[in-house]
Amino acid sequence: MVGPALVLFVVMLVVPVCLSLYLSLTDWDGYSANPAFVGLKNYVNLTHSAEAIRAGWVTLLIAAVGTVLLSVFGLGFALLVNGASRLNAFFRIVLFYPHVLSALVVGFLWSAVLGTSGVVNGWLTSKGAEVLPFLSDPKWALASLIAVLVWAGFGVNVVLYLAGLQTVSKDLLEAARIDGASKRQTFFNVTLPALAPVVTVNLVLSLVTLLKTYDLVVSLTGGGPAGSTQTAAYLILWDSFHNNALGFGSAQSVVLMVITAGLALTVARLRARADRGVQA
Repeated sequence: MVGPALVLFVVMLVVPVCLSLYLSLTDWDGYSANPAFVGLKNYVNLTHSAEAIRAGWVTLLIAAVGTVLLSVFGLGFALLVNGASRLNAFFRIVLFYPHVLSALVVGFLWSAVLGTSGVVNGWLTSKGAEVLPFLSDPKWALASLIAVLVWAGFGVNVVLYLAGLQTVSKDLLEAARIDGASKRQTFFNVTLPALAPVVTVNLVLSLVTLLKTYDLVVSLTGGGPAGSTQTAAYLILWDSFHNNALGFGSAQSVVLMVITAGLALTVARLRARADRGVQA
């Protein structure tokens, strides 16, 4: 059983990574049969590219803010619908539904809601109010993108937190209640420590997903206005296939891969260090 899994791992992960590393050292345009070897030139050019640097900061901002919001809202809604009832079961389905939709569909739907002639601005103008630049102003567009990303993704967080809440010891909760602990004290001293592994998983999954944000950018903002919502993944594909610079795009993808892996490992190590501190 190990053989097929190993073959799949090599074909789907090792080979593409090695190919990206090789292409990042060339000037391949996607058409040439024999791309020229340029060494680290693409990486040097990347450090001098204002567009790539801006996309990197935008991506990190989206990942940082989005991860925090996903964790907070995910845990909050999980606590609200944790009880066993038909109404809670209905809300669980509703909360998870946005994650089922394609990100492209989500982007088109929200562009119809937040656009200049969209539902929200149509309602505002009917009330005599001014049109809000949800997608036409750089700051508003970035905030709108993050909000839609959180709306679309927090269903998974809710499901994971709900699963984690089922593992919290009922005996500990009962003991805290008997000792006179308030709900707030019980949450921070019993529930939250028990959810620590789930919190780590959610943080890593959210962080990795948001660092790869692309399709929602395409359908919601197109990277605009003025590149304010252009993420690293969006720029990689733009440079690779629109500008026919697959060598440069591969260099960007390698850097993004390293940053993503580094941040994920950092979160995991901080969690492990916290566990050792508690045990000590």
